Amino acid sequence: MSLKGKIVFITGASSGIGAATSLAFAAEGARLLLAARRVEKLAEVAAQALERGATAVHSIRLDVRNHRSVQNTIDELPPEWADIEILINNAGLSRGLDKLYMGMIDDWDEMIDTNVKGLLYVTRAVVPGMVVRGRGHVVNLGSTAGELTYPNGAVYCASKAAERAINDGLRQDVLGTPVRVTSVDPGMVETDFSLVRFHGDGERAGKVYKGITPLTPEDVADVIVWAVSRPAHVNIARVLLTPVQQANSLLFHREP
Repeated sequence: MSLKGKIVFITGASSGIGAATSLAFAAEGARLLLAARRVEKLAEVAAQALERGATAVHSIRLDVRNHRSVQNTIDELPPEWADIEILINNAGLSRGLDKLYMGMIDDWDEMIDTNVKGLLYVTRAVVPGMVVRGRGHVVNLGSTAGELTYPNGAVYCASKAAERAINDGLRQDVLGTPVRVTSVDPGMVETDFSLVRFHGDGERAGKVYKGITPLTPEDVADVIVWAVSRPAHVNIARVLLTPVQQANSLLFHREP
């Protein structure tokens, strides 16, 4: 399926997987609707996307945790951007790596509000239009953490387990329409993920990838573009991808 000229809405598009996915769709000639909180970073991605071949780019400052802002943003899109054909629910983060009984409640709130409620808010605002128009594809970013909980990560893992349930539930709920729903579940990807998790502690974040060749954001973006470009009668329900040195969210082989 050609992606040229299709309107692709990507949340969390200012860095990491979101930025890489934006550029991957740009190379296919898509029209990009990019959203993130960091507008300066978003502007950089938008400029690169146009250079890469995007037909057009429209950037939006958006915090997916605010359901009124999400709905208003979708309702107030210019007419030429209103018919979203592909939604990439990428916005998400992890905060802290503490035993559950010692966890920071602010960290919990941020993860749940972004990874679960933000996913719901954006989906609720966008998918009804897809159903009415009779076309659309939703890609949700999951994680190996949603399949297997690891020590000190219970709340983040729970948020990604919720993503998996929401993804599968949405796919059931749009049955009978042409709308497709996919979860892309990466393992270890080298982005700012760990830096964010450890509140900017670069030394601690760097140890996460020690002895491992992790996935890159471009690896994940490649899978997303592949999933949405299948023939219209094909729905890729879930893709689980990891580095060769990772078996699941608990088992890794680290080179000395």
